Parts: sequence; C-alpha cells; structure tokens
Amino acid sequence: MTDNHEQPVLQVEHLDIKFNLRGKVLHAIRDVSLELYEGETLAIVGESGSGKSVLTKAFMGLNDSNGWVDHGSILYQGHDLARYTTEKEWLTIRGREIAMVLQDPMTSLNPLKTIGAQIEEALRLHQGLRGAAARQRTVELLNDVGITEPDRRRRQYPHEFSGGMRQRVIIAIALACRPRILICDEPTTALDVTIQAQIIRLIYDLVHRLHLTAIYITHDLGVVANVADRVAVMYAGDIVEIGTSREVFYSPAHPYTWALLSSLPQLGKKGEELYTIRGTPPNLYHHITGDAFAPRNPNALKADFIERPPFFDITPTHKARTWLLDERAPDIRPPQVLSRIQSLGQ
Repeated sequence: MTDNHEQPVLQVEHLDIKFNLRGKVLHAIRDVSLELYEGETLAIVGESGSGKSVLTKAFMGLNDSNGWVDHGSILYQGHDLARYTTEKEWLTIRGREIAMVLQDPMTSLNPLKTIGAQIEEALRLHQGLRGAAARQRTVELLNDVGITEPDRRRRQYPHEFSGGMRQRVIIAIALACRPRILICDEPTTALDVTIQAQIIRLIYDLVHRLHLTAIYITHDLGVVANVADRVAVMYAGDIVEIGTSREVFYSPAHPYTWALLSSLPQLGKKGEELYTIRGTPPNLYHHITGDAFAPRNPNALKADFIERPPFFDITPTHKARTWLLDERAPDIRPPQVLSRIQSLGQ
C-alpha cells in the first residue's frame, strides 16, 4: 500500500478482535489488514463505534480485559504483538516504542499531582531520568509543546490549566518516552475550533521535527485533510478504503467515503440542508453478510447484500472494498456535492 519499497514499521494482517459483553460476543475488528510506514502520518477515520480506537489500542495492549485477538497478527520489529499476554511484555512496547495521546486530558491527568510530577514519572519509567535531570527535561518538553513559563507551569496542577494546555501536557508525556510511533486518538474532541487548529498544527510540527511515525484517529475527515499522508476509512470494524490523502479526498471510491465527505459542514451551502447518512451502523453482535454499509447505501447493488466485496486496486496506493469497482458493476458516480471539495483544496 505504498509507492516505495520500504518495509512497514508496523503491519497488521487479517486481524479479528472480539469482546465478551454480558454473555454475548461482539466482533469489533473484522479481518483488518494495514501497513504503517516509517515517517508517515496515517489517518484512520470513521463514525463513532467503527473500531478506530479498538484497533489502535491493540497495538499497545490497552483494550479491556474482556477483549481478545481472535485471529491475525500485529507485526512490529520482528515481534507479533497479537501474541502478547503479560504486562511485562507490553511494557517493552507501551510508551517506549508506541505512545498515545488520548482525547480527554482531564481524565488522563491525575488531579492530585503537579504537571511536572506526572511528566517526570514517565521520564523515570521509560528514560531512567531522576532529580535535576528529570526536571530539566520536563521544562524542555513543556517548552516543546508550546507552554510558556515552563519552569513555573510544571509546579502547577491540571485544574490550573485550560483544556488546550492540558492537551499539550498529554502530548509532552507521550513524547517523554521518545516513542517511534505516536497515536493521536481524537486529540481535539473536547476543544473549541481555534484551539483544535493549534493542537493539530503542534502535532504536525512535532511529528516532522522529531521524525515520528503517526496515526491520527478521528471521525472528522476535515480535521486530517492537511496533516495526513494516507487515510484509512473504517466502517463496522473493517477498513473499506485506503489511499493517499489526495486520493481519498479527490477520488473517493467507496459509498461510505462518499457519505462521510458529503457530510462535511464545509461543503454545505446557505439555505441547503446538510447531508446526513441515513440509518445506523450494523449491530456487531450479529454476523454481517456482504458489505456492512449496504443497508445505508442508496446505490447498493444486489451483490452487496450477498457477499463481502474484496479489495479492488485503483492505483498502487489506493484501494477500496466495494463491488462498484468490479468490471461488471453499473457506472454509479459519486454525489455531485463532492465536486465542491476541489474548491476547498484551492
């Protein structure tokens, strides 16, 4: 899934993740395969409940104890993380190699500890720094994430920080571990629009300055338009389309991607009703036959209700799981509203 010949830094192959909930089995991740390449930013987009967070938490062993990898592999530096079962194994990966910026900094930070103490805890655990060296590094990290007067600020508590500043602290804690891969799970959800833009720009700058590989999780395609190298679209625990950011935005192929893009507020016109995706996602407690999006797709084909479509290659970097790409399918075009995306990119 790339136009170069690099080996992926992380490779997911035919991954199935299930959860036991109230005596029933929920099939949260359904046969997902994915590659992540050194230095890139991959955005994973989709509605709430599509499996974005479950997938990436599996890379760090952070899913709840009632969940398990039922099938498949997560290959990282010669190790299959899907086989890890102990906390000792995960501590060699979590933070040190793969770190995560969570979406709600208020619940991620300990209200009873100073900001500095919480960053120093990560430095002690993963870098072995203590005392003056840890304090100095804490000041440097706070400065790196754009917090003014870092030496004074490190002695304050989370409630003394604004939401945007708390999110910057969470980013600093993730960077304290010097990870190779940084996962950003809806990092701007609880922030206002102006602060969202600042946090997105901060993450973008840090990823490039520190030569990190990044995964950006969001339900909003508009958020990642200018920061992602590639975009993977998830629906009902499955990746239905993946390609370069430009390919997914300007040449989307799956009807679900069409629907997500059509829902962008930026495409709305005054006096027109904003597009909404009809229906609800499927119940993942039940077996899904065919294309999971078919019941919500006004252009669904008969085949969509019968058999799960394979991935069809559109370009060497772009593929989608839809029967519309089969040579026997009728010529169904994307919605006209998507033509306005061209003007957004100019």
